[in-house]
Amino acid sequence: MVVFRRAFTFALTRAGFAALLGFMSLHPINDAMAQNATAALVAQQVSLPDMALGAANAPVTITEYSSMSCPHCAAFGENVFPMLRAKYIDTGKVRFVFREFPLDIKAAAASMLARCVANGDAEKFFGTVQLLFQQQQQLMEQTNMTLRVIGKQAGMSEQAVETCGRDQTLLDKLAADQRFAHEVVKVDSTPTFFVNGERLKGAMSFEELEAAIKPLLKK
Repeated sequence: MVVFRRAFTFALTRAGFAALLGFMSLHPINDAMAQNATAALVAQQVSLPDMALGAANAPVTITEYSSMSCPHCAAFGENVFPMLRAKYIDTGKVRFVFREFPLDIKAAAASMLARCVANGDAEKFFGTVQLLFQQQQQLMEQTNMTLRVIGKQAGMSEQAVETCGRDQTLLDKLAADQRFAHEVVKVDSTPTFFVNGERLKGAMSFEELEAAIKPLLKK
């Protein structure tokens, strides 16, 4: 049985990170309307620009809420995402949006580094996320050193990595996006996927994800 850790929202102060929690219920409506409403909510950009791959007009949009410290997220990124990209994203059938949903302080720091490395470039962002997932154990055990190493590989100095980690504006935006996902979209664990608004929670195999994609391509 897969057990998911509960998520928390966070904010950075001079003393460090502080946890914040909040819930907001949505009124129940019929399934089709609910899925459409959820898709509209998921599509909203709150603070940070979306990091996405694939055609903007693709018939299927997959949005993943992920934490850099989540083993199931790392497994998806390493084992499933490459197949998904080759078969559906790069062929124009799927647009894939990655949303940060850090479950802890270390994941938040890693998310910030990926944003700083990318500087708005989706390919650089996804490449950095892949490196972070590949080195997830080291990230959890030796966070600062791992972030410095990955930053250096991306051409950042140690000072630039440190400056990124202290970027209050970036952290505030990350926190605002997470609060919106948690309170409004009802994301409470990682990974959580939305396929054209349909919620899929937990570790997904390529076959399971493909089963959700194929019917949408026939419409």
